[in-house]
Amino acid sequence: MTRSVYVTGIDRGDGRQVVDLGVMELLTRQVDRVGVFRPLVHDGPDRLFELLRARYRLTQDPASVYGMDYHEASALQAEQGTDELVSRLVDRFHRVAREYEVVLVLGTDFAATQLPDELAVNARLANEFGASVVVVVGGRGQTAESVRAEARNAHRAYDALGCNVLAMVVNRVAPGEREVIAERLAARLPVPCYVLPDEPALAAPTVAQITHALGGTVLLGDDSGLARDALGFVFGGAMLPNFLTALTPGCMVVTPGDRADLVVGALAAHSAGTPPIAGVLLTLNERPSPEILTLASRLAPGTPVISVHGTSWPTATELFSLEGKLNASTPRKAETALGLFERHVDTGELLGRLAVTRSGHVTPMMFEHELLEQARADRRRVVLPEGTEERVLRAADVLLRRDVCDLTLLGDPEVIRKKAADLGFDLSAAQLVDPETSELRQGFAERYARLRAHKGVSVELAYDVVADVNYFGTLMVEEGLADGMVSGTVHSTAATIRPAFEIIKTREPGAPGAAAIVSSVFFMCLADRVLVYGDCAINPDPDAGQLADIAVQSAATAARFGVEPRIAMLSYSTGTSGSGVDVDKVREATELVRRARPDLRIEGPIQYDAAVDPSVAATKLPDSEVAGRATVLIFPDLNTGNNTYKAVQRSAGAVAVGPVLQGLRKPVNDLSRGALVGDIVNTVAITAIQAQPEPSLEQPERPERPAQPSAAQPSSV
Repeated sequence: MTRSVYVTGIDRGDGRQVVDLGVMELLTRQVDRVGVFRPLVHDGPDRLFELLRARYRLTQDPASVYGMDYHEASALQAEQGTDELVSRLVDRFHRVAREYEVVLVLGTDFAATQLPDELAVNARLANEFGASVVVVVGGRGQTAESVRAEARNAHRAYDALGCNVLAMVVNRVAPGEREVIAERLAARLPVPCYVLPDEPALAAPTVAQITHALGGTVLLGDDSGLARDALGFVFGGAMLPNFLTALTPGCMVVTPGDRADLVVGALAAHSAGTPPIAGVLLTLNERPSPEILTLASRLAPGTPVISVHGTSWPTATELFSLEGKLNASTPRKAETALGLFERHVDTGELLGRLAVTRSGHVTPMMFEHELLEQARADRRRVVLPEGTEERVLRAADVLLRRDVCDLTLLGDPEVIRKKAADLGFDLSAAQLVDPETSELRQGFAERYARLRAHKGVSVELAYDVVADVNYFGTLMVEEGLADGMVSGTVHSTAATIRPAFEIIKTREPGAPGAAAIVSSVFFMCLADRVLVYGDCAINPDPDAGQLADIAVQSAATAARFGVEPRIAMLSYSTGTSGSGVDVDKVREATELVRRARPDLRIEGPIQYDAAVDPSVAATKLPDSEVAGRATVLIFPDLNTGNNTYKAVQRSAGAVAVGPVLQGLRKPVNDLSRGALVGDIVNTVAITAIQAQPEPSLEQPERPERPAQPSAAQPSSV
C-alpha cells in the first residue's frame, strides 16, 4: 500500500521548503519511485516542484502534481462546501498514489490563499490521504518562549484534529537559542522535535534573482557570478578608503553608475579576497566607460556588474524586501538547505518513524544518497591535491555545504581563495596548504628519504619530490594528517597512485583486509541496480592467484557499500563448455576463492550475459545461485575490464564511480580526467567511508596460492 508524508505548517514564512527538500531526500534514499502531490497551488510556476524534479530526476507528469489552484478551491468551497473540495482533492491524490511507492504531499503555504481555517483544511486532507504529518513552525524574529509555545500549540492543533503527527520541525530560530529551544521542547512534546537555526545564505537572494526583480541589465558577469548569494548590501557614497572598510564578505555593492572609483575599488578588493563580494549594482542607469568595464572584467573575471534605472533609495527599498528562494536555478542553496537539515535533524530517527519499506533494489540515486549519509555518520578528513582546479572547488563547495567530510586543499592559498571568490564559494571551512611553503615539507622530505633509501633517494632529492601535490597529499595521509586522498582530475592515474604504492603500500599479511596486490573496482550505477566491476584500472594481466585476491577484495568492497556480493568470474566460456589457458586461469582463480572463502557466493568461469541475465542463466547454469544475479563482476584482464566498463558507461548511460582502489593500508583514490563534479563528490565520500573503521568481521584466509609480485603499472582511465 502506498504511504504518504504530509509536510505542513501553521503560518507563512516558516521556510518550509528546507523541510520539504530534506524529507524528499530521505524518501529517495529508501525507494525508487517517489511521487509528489501539492493539493493547492498558486498561479505561475511552482519553483519547489521544479527543483525536486531536477534534483531527483522525477519523471512524473507535472499536470498530475497539482490538485487545483487556490482561486478554484476557494470558489468551490464557498459554493459546494469543504466536503466537496476535499473529495475532489482526495480523488486527484489517489491518481498519483496508485503510481508511486511513496507520495510526498506539500501542504498549503498560508500565503493569501483565501481559505478559511487553513490549518484544519490541511489536517483534513492529511487524514483523508492516510498521510503521516510533519509540522513546521517558523521561529524567525520570535523569542525562545514564544517559539516553544507556538510549537506546542501547533502539535495540539494537528493532534486534536486526528492527525498522525510524526515529528515537529521548528525552523529559522536564532542560532544562539537553538539548543535551549530544542531541550525544552524535547521535554514538552510527545514526538521528536527538530530545531533548525536561521541560515542567512538561504534567505539571501542570488545576484540573478536581484537582477530579475529590478529589471537590471548584466554588463559583466558569468553564470557562476550570477549564482552568488548577496549576503548583505553596502551602499557606496563615501570616499574610497572609507568605502573599502565597509565591505563585508558576500555583500552586494550598490553605487551610482558614475562612481568608477568605487566600482574599481570594490572589484580590486574582491580580486585580492579582502573581501570577496557578490557583485556590483549600478543605479541611475549610468554605465561606466568601456575602458572602466574592460579594467573591471580583468580585475575580477565573472563578477557581476548590473545596471538598473532607479535611484539608490527606491532600489534599496526593493532590495531589502527580496528573499532568496529555493528553485532549480539555485542548486547551491539546495545543498545548503540539505546540509542544514541533515545537521540538525536525526535523519535515522525520522526515517524510522516514516516507516518506509526500502526498495528491493538499489538505484543510482539511492546509492549516491547512501554514500553521503555513510560518510557524514563518521566524519573524516580528505586531502584534495588539485586544490586550484575549478571542478575540485565546485565539489568542495558541495561537500562542505552538505557537511560530508573535512577537507584539505593543496595549492597556493591565495590562488585558491581568488578562484573560490570568483566562483562565489565560501571555502573558509577548508584547510588550505601550499606544499611549496608548508612547514611540513622538511619533515616529509626526511620521511620519504627513509622510505626510499634503498632506491638511493637523499633528503635533498626528497625535498623536491614532496613538493609535488600528490606526494605531499599521500604523506599527509601516511602521517595521519588526513584520512584519505582523492586526485586525478588533471593528473594521470600513474601520477596519482604511484606515491601510494611507494609510501602507503598494501595491507600487511595477517591484517584485516590484507591483500597481495592493489586493485580497483568501479561502481556501475545502472538504471535499476548497482554492479561492481573489478579490476578495470590497475592490473594488466593478473594470474590466477592475483585474480582470486581481486575477487575477495572486490566482494569486501561491495559489501561495505551496501551491495550484496555475488561474484561472477568472467570469461569467454561458461562452466565446462570451453578450455584454454585464459579459461583455465579463471577456473583456477574461482577454485582458489571457494577454498579460501567458502562463505562467498561465486561462479566461474561464466560469460557476462549468463552472469547478469536470468533468462540466459536459466539455460546455461540453471542451478547456480549466482548466474543471472551477479553483482560483483571480475574481469580476467585489464583490456577486457577497461573496455567493458567504458562501453557500458557510454552505451547504457550508466554512472561509473571510480576507480576505487582496494588493498592499500590507507585510502587513496583516482579520478578520471573527465570527471564531473558529481563524480568527485561521490569519490571523496567513498574515500571518507574507506577511512572509517571497518566493521569487526572474522577475516578468513586469502586464497592459499601465494600471489606473485605484481607487474602492474597503473593505466590511464
